[in-house]
Amino acid sequence: MSEDSSRTMIAGRLNVETGTFALREIPVPDPGPGFVRVKVEAAGVCLSDVHLIQGLLRPKFLTGNEVTLGHEVAGTVDLPGPGVASMAPGDRVVVQAGYEHNGVTLTMGVDYDGGWAEYLVVPAGVCVPLGEDIPFDQAAIIPDAVSTPWAAIASTAEVRPGEAVGVWGIGGLGAHGVQLLRMVGAAPIIAVDPIPEARARALELGADATLDPLAEDFASAMKAATGGRGLDAALDFAGVDAVRNQALASLGLRGRLVLVGLSGKPVTIGDSTGFSFSRQQVLGHYGSEAHHVPQLVSLTRLGRLDFAGSISARLPLSEAERAVKSLDAKEGNPIRIVLIP
Repeated sequence: MSEDSSRTMIAGRLNVETGTFALREIPVPDPGPGFVRVKVEAAGVCLSDVHLIQGLLRPKFLTGNEVTLGHEVAGTVDLPGPGVASMAPGDRVVVQAGYEHNGVTLTMGVDYDGGWAEYLVVPAGVCVPLGEDIPFDQAAIIPDAVSTPWAAIASTAEVRPGEAVGVWGIGGLGAHGVQLLRMVGAAPIIAVDPIPEARARALELGADATLDPLAEDFASAMKAATGGRGLDAALDFAGVDAVRNQALASLGLRGRLVLVGLSGKPVTIGDSTGFSFSRQQVLGHYGSEAHHVPQLVSLTRLGRLDFAGSISARLPLSEAERAVKSLDAKEGNPIRIVLIP
């Protein structure tokens, strides 16, 4: 029995059968061979966490009925497990949001215990060295809030400089999407959101134009914003049927729609002949790949990216329920709420 086996910690636990979320006292986990225990310094609150609590998303590979939520985590190495020589206690790290095991992708805070807790145990290979420059709260949101739009832009959509790109939904993912598109040279960047504050935020982050999706002249405004050619790429961060229909109609020749937001509903292409004639594409997207988080850490440390304005609120772990309700209600139009254990 290890010296830690009798210690307990507070964790935000979800019972996926009953849909009950509560802060509970559970044992501090011990790292097995090849794993490390991380002392959590900051953990992001994502809309996916809200959807898990609401039952809109369900774990595919969870063993048992309960899981600690949280897939955006930064902290310090507390205890390397047997065989781990690549890191030492005190190392600052950001934790990848998942890993592949036996041919399937496991997501942290969904399929295994996540970071809404004082401690977290993960495979050593998912810990990315952070250095001393990036604050924990900003680092925590790089997995998912930043890496998901980055992967969608750089890998799935393969956006090139000078391409016209539309971004639907300027929340936690879309706000970073605008920043990242600006960095890679997309032009024009057109942000679409019904909330005026979100549109104003998009302009501050580098969008060239903003549109209200509910405006009667939306189609003509999009045409004008793209110089008549339509979008080369459309990024759906909202996961809403109306968004997908509007984005499809906004595509130009060889335009591609990337589905980042999850809805669970069928995708319908109304004008399939026009879609084929224009050689357009619909591409599914989920999360990011192993190399994306280290890329983003490097870009942030080099000053290419700055997430200081992305942290809308910092709340103690004890107020996790309040954070979930605030995000669900879009109180203050947050980009990211971060929990501090």
